[in-house]
Amino acid sequence: MSYLVLARKWRPRTFEELVGQDHVRRALTNALDSGRIHHAFLFTGTRGVGKTTIARIFAKSLNCEQGVSSKPCGVCGACKDIDAGRFVDLLEVDAASRTKVDDTRELLDNVQYAPARGRCKVYLIDEVHMLSTHSFNALLKTLEEPPPHVKFLLATTDPQKLPVTVLSRCLQFHLRRLPLAQIQERLTMIAQAEKVEFEPAALRAIARGAEGSMRDALSLLDQVLAFGGGRAIESEVRTLLGTLDRRHVEGILNALAAQDGAALMACVAQLDERAPDYDQALGELSAAIQRMALLQALPELRGEDEEQDTALAQLAAKFLPEDLQLLYQIAIMARRDLDYAPDARGGFEMALLRMLAFRPESLSGTAPPGPPPAARAAPDASAPRRSAAASQRVMPPSAPVAHASPRRVASQTEVLASDDWPAIVAALGLQGPAGQLAAHCVLVGRTSEVIKLRLDPAGEVFRRPQLEQKLTQALAQHFGQSVRLDIAVSEAEEITPARQQARAADARVKAAEQAIEADSNVRAMREVFGATVQPGSVKPLN
Repeated sequence: MSYLVLARKWRPRTFEELVGQDHVRRALTNALDSGRIHHAFLFTGTRGVGKTTIARIFAKSLNCEQGVSSKPCGVCGACKDIDAGRFVDLLEVDAASRTKVDDTRELLDNVQYAPARGRCKVYLIDEVHMLSTHSFNALLKTLEEPPPHVKFLLATTDPQKLPVTVLSRCLQFHLRRLPLAQIQERLTMIAQAEKVEFEPAALRAIARGAEGSMRDALSLLDQVLAFGGGRAIESEVRTLLGTLDRRHVEGILNALAAQDGAALMACVAQLDERAPDYDQALGELSAAIQRMALLQALPELRGEDEEQDTALAQLAAKFLPEDLQLLYQIAIMARRDLDYAPDARGGFEMALLRMLAFRPESLSGTAPPGPPPAARAAPDASAPRRSAAASQRVMPPSAPVAHASPRRVASQTEVLASDDWPAIVAALGLQGPAGQLAAHCVLVGRTSEVIKLRLDPAGEVFRRPQLEQKLTQALAQHFGQSVRLDIAVSEAEEITPARQQARAADARVKAAEQAIEADSNVRAMREVFGATVQPGSVKPLN
């Protein structure tokens, strides 16, 4: 007995068995039940989403011996013959192999004759976009005004290649790609019915590899069962498909968070032993980064795979939002450039090295030195403390209050000079928006528990709870004790670090412009050629 592949064995035979495409099913069932049946239908969509299957079910509904209905009986002679592919009044034509106009005319010569057995003569033309221009012209008149006993069912994966004249004569239905969850649910049902051993994660990997095609998913399941000896195990599925295992993705992301180049290259070497598709590997990595960014912005948004989302949420805590955006951009751009790399592994390694080397610039245009993103995003007890000398450098002599009683410290306000705040900001090493928030503040005073800051109105845009929390954590680490921020927005008499930086930048530009003006070569060019220095074009070297 020959083996019947799963894609054919489990092909839907009624509209109720059809997976997805509810919009098409509803329209066709209503048309059949009400008797408002058009003479020409066009089904479009990618491979394996059910175009031919829907057309066959529709033909069976028209020719069922029990009558025209959206629920064919499936047991009469007409229904059985259509399911077996031997119904004489269902003419399935592969347009890819019959593109000539003579083939089309030969096909249409028999349109005028009544059906031999069924109620309707159904022409199912698959990949109709492959017909030649002359074939379409021969089809047009018949397609517009066919005999009452003829129905045309056209299917194509590329409707853009069809003439507008053909599109206007058909009811067009676009079949969507099936959602991953829907494909996985169908695979689970089939695996249970076939009594095969499987892991849910394996079926999910198959569903993801099918890219919205149910037929591809069933073909992959057949392939996996043959590879695994009747089992569907996640590790074997990933080996067969060449996709990244979850632990490989997590290993790469942990190495990036720790800024550990050696660990990163070790992950690549371990991955290379599986001979992966590196383009697909970059896709898996970018998908994980995208999910991390989503969980970082919306922690309550969890998907069906709770375990994976939990692991990705823990990884996301080690990165800043701007870091994840940059990593994602590098990953998707690397996929585009992978074909130009000397070899696939080298292109993959260079993408990871770019992720390791590059960091987003701060809003001031420069990236000040500081700890790696993991340390900035999630400071903890293991983070290195600043030296006592650094603390003494930015704190006044009266700052140590460790031996004072809590009551006495709480009542005593220690006001620091405004000149000390820029040094504190520089020592914090904050980057991005959190660094800008600190740079637009001046220090008003400090107690053992509260740090009072005055925020310049120009920096109010950076006053967000997340940024205040990062600044609070950095100050607590700097002073070696828990603190609370008290920020008031008002015009500050003192100069903020941001204004100091801006003034210093302006001074450097002016000095550079004066140096250019004093240059003998520039003077000579002015005198001889009448040259001028373009305003705003002079930039300092440092």
